[in-house]
Amino acid sequence: MPELTHRRRLLVLGICCMSLLIVSLDNTALNVALPSMQRELRGGVTGMQWTIDAYTLVLASLLMLAGSTADRIGRRKVFLTGLVVFALGSLLCSLAPNQEALIAFRAVQAVGGSMLNPVAMSIITNTFTAPAARARAIGVWGGVVGVSMAAGPVVGGVLVQTVGWRAIFWVNLPVALVALLLTLRYVPESRAPRARRLDPVGQLLVMTLLGSLTYAIIESSPLFAGLAAAALTGLLLYEPRRRDPLIDLRFFRSAPFSGATIIAICAFSALGGFLFLNTLYLQDVRGLSALQAGLHMLPMAAMTLVFAPLSGRLVGARGPRPSLLIAGTAMATGALLFAAFEAETSDPLLFTGYVVFGLGFGMVNAPITDTAVAGMPRAQAGVAAAVASTSRQIGQTLGVAVVGAVLAAGVGSVSHTDGFVEASRPGYWTITGCGLCVLLVGAVTSGAWARATAERTVRRLEAEGVRPAGSNVAS
Repeated sequence: MPELTHRRRLLVLGICCMSLLIVSLDNTALNVALPSMQRELRGGVTGMQWTIDAYTLVLASLLMLAGSTADRIGRRKVFLTGLVVFALGSLLCSLAPNQEALIAFRAVQAVGGSMLNPVAMSIITNTFTAPAARARAIGVWGGVVGVSMAAGPVVGGVLVQTVGWRAIFWVNLPVALVALLLTLRYVPESRAPRARRLDPVGQLLVMTLLGSLTYAIIESSPLFAGLAAAALTGLLLYEPRRRDPLIDLRFFRSAPFSGATIIAICAFSALGGFLFLNTLYLQDVRGLSALQAGLHMLPMAAMTLVFAPLSGRLVGARGPRPSLLIAGTAMATGALLFAAFEAETSDPLLFTGYVVFGLGFGMVNAPITDTAVAGMPRAQAGVAAAVASTSRQIGQTLGVAVVGAVLAAGVGSVSHTDGFVEASRPGYWTITGCGLCVLLVGAVTSGAWARATAERTVRRLEAEGVRPAGSNVAS
């Protein structure tokens, strides 16, 4: 990629953030629309789980492939393709005649989405190469998640009440068009000097693992649980034998990189489950409208919006440890208010829980991305970004699947509001556990021992001809 002026780099960052905005806004707005979609399409808890997980599951399955393909044929080219496919999927979702069609069209959306966020992140990491500048750029990137969380529930609520839930998908179309035109004009093409070969067997194993695991949780299927275990075993045995594996297991020798992967899964599991439970509670138990529910969750979104860029600056100045410790503590505390003190039943506790949880989630994004990208080769930036993005999507998929399954077992159907608060307790304890995992793993994988493992990994990779991306791999 040619050297860009500071203004041009900021413009590239803004264009890439537009892709994150439409993907994140779509997901957060969709959460408040779930009850309306359920009533119109006559679905249940399982159907709503699949409406969300069909997207995140396909997205997680294809992110690694999209990242390596972008490194091979050109990141801008894949990014443009993703915008077109995502817009087409959004249009199809808005026309879905039933829940089965909606789930299928959400999968189409995900195919496009898989070409957006990880590829955009690889463009950013190749544009902002200095560690501190990269951390600040990633902080801005994380701030867009806060914007989508703040705007998504409100925009979704307004659209559901005034036009209908289908309008949530229509808003993606003009944003995608603007991003497409700006990308053609301002984003330079880039690719890896030596891209990885395709790994169809590894790709199939990843898809089998994620798909069967999600199905096993949502549908309570031991058969698919066994299939997931077999796919995982096959992946661990097959990938190390390839010269260019889909998932390079060598990078997991670095404790900070492995920790970032685990933290991403736990943090986004917590977020997915938290949003799922609160959306259903506010509308189905309290009887709030979609807009009112969105406004109730605005404090959580606002805290994410404020603290995401602050976390990016903190990571750039002090490394990921302070952000991770704050994030884990706050997320666990926010969820604990619901698990142990039934925060739903008291407005002061409810809003306190939203504020604290939102603060924690705002702090967690920047250290995840910075650590994951810093520990991977810049020449494979698409794959590097895809590892972090895949972990996030896996987490959100599992969070909705697990918490939804627990809730369904407790109340049978979302239309049965009696006992909803009690039935959601195990779900909130699970979310609390995820927050504690962020805290503990963050503490263990950001200290002196972890830095030593990262340095050893860097030396091994350099000896094997792989140059690490950035000097703060263990920071």
